[in-house]
Amino acid sequence: MLDLTYDTPKVRTIAGAKQDWELVIGMEVHAQVSSQSKLFSAASTKFGAEPNSNVAFVDAAMPGMLPTINEFCVEQAVRTGLGLKAKINLWSAFDRKNYFYPDLPQGYQISQLYHPIVGEGEVLVEMGDGTARLVGVERIHLEQDAGKSIHDMDPNMSFVDLNRTGVALMEIVSRPDIRGPEEAAAYLGKLRQILRYLGTCNGDMQSGAMRADVNVSICAPGQYEKYAATGDFSHLGTRCEIKNMNSMRFIQQAIEVEAKRQIAIVESGGEVVQETRLFDPDKQETRSMRSKEEAHDYRYFPDPDLLPLVIEQDWVDQINATLPELPDAKKARFINDFGLSDYDASVLTADLDSSSYFEETAKGRDGKMAANWVINELFGRLKKDEKDISDSPVPPALLGGIIDLIASGAISGKIAKDVFEITYTTGRDPAEVVETEGLKQVTDTGAIEAAVDEIIAANPDQVAKARENPKLAGWFVGQVMKATGGKANPKVVNEMVAAKLNG
Repeated sequence: MLDLTYDTPKVRTIAGAKQDWELVIGMEVHAQVSSQSKLFSAASTKFGAEPNSNVAFVDAAMPGMLPTINEFCVEQAVRTGLGLKAKINLWSAFDRKNYFYPDLPQGYQISQLYHPIVGEGEVLVEMGDGTARLVGVERIHLEQDAGKSIHDMDPNMSFVDLNRTGVALMEIVSRPDIRGPEEAAAYLGKLRQILRYLGTCNGDMQSGAMRADVNVSICAPGQYEKYAATGDFSHLGTRCEIKNMNSMRFIQQAIEVEAKRQIAIVESGGEVVQETRLFDPDKQETRSMRSKEEAHDYRYFPDPDLLPLVIEQDWVDQINATLPELPDAKKARFINDFGLSDYDASVLTADLDSSSYFEETAKGRDGKMAANWVINELFGRLKKDEKDISDSPVPPALLGGIIDLIASGAISGKIAKDVFEITYTTGRDPAEVVETEGLKQVTDTGAIEAAVDEIIAANPDQVAKARENPKLAGWFVGQVMKATGGKANPKVVNEMVAAKLNG
């Protein structure tokens, strides 16, 4: 059995084989552009519509129908490029990729091979061990999606749904900079996070709005660094492409399975054949789908129905000026402005809704306390109820109200959890809950002192032990809190117990 282990934060070696190997991974991510209409027609892109209801004449390839570029889709591609710190090409062009698609009526796909709209960019990928890797983006090009073939509705026939046909895709092609399964999943997760912040793709992998083709190859230790310095990776091991992956967990599994397959072939004296493969998660194996085509196999040529796409730098600058604060910048600000830990800041900036909720809750309040309540109490309860932050029954103003009650000394942290539960289930205002439910913290030192004196007087043996071992003073604190129904101010109780026992 081959065992995959890290030997450094950057390189994944494979132990258990006859020799050590390294993985070299590149990804082609297909991200559906967030747009209400398709790339070359005005047909709707609404997900879940009745089959073949979102199809224009252009999508159906009716004779005489000509594609018309959707300006908003172009804008979304530019926005994505800017978000990935990539070069925006002011001149780009569309090509025809000739290939038999049973669910693409025109018989070819309109894509961008030679002149993509976006050039080189980068994605900063943070790993769980605290290290970070910079994965290069080679290009982003626009292309149209194909439809969907359905094979499970009839034993003798296949059906075709053209609703997705012509939907705008951004193909985001990474450099072969990824070195392991976990890193591949982290890269895709970070890319998804950035696109969602930008609003250019909803990142829903279950509906197919984001999917990835994963290229995997192996090489001897040190070979990657040797060729990376020159940018020529052609001398590394033959790569195989694992097609249409829409799960980060399955991507990791597929890479491990494919790496083991390739090592077994090479170490037995064989040669890895470049091909496209599919991953079977049930059998934990990859299987051949077709031989890997090269560009000449698709007979690419410039699309005669579309003029080159020319955009102005002023327009690009206007788009750049509207970019939102992106995850890395927001995380750094949360750490600096609110004093959060790296972990807490990462959790709170994982998606835009969570970060917005936290900022509204923390406004004018202690940032660390707000983070604790959002992450531990709110997120914990939402996870238990299988709800999203957007469905939270406790708006930021009410959670902030609970924090205000703690800060003012009106309630203790323990009581606050009871208040949160009532507010979460009923939507009642925290201040009203405290008042009507009699949960207000006892801050009257006279009443607290009376309770302390009573407990001490009733337990002389425990007093003697506590004076010998001060750690036992906690027992008295607990008894006083119990006697006051948990409403006594814990800080006052601790101070008073200590003073009485040492007096």
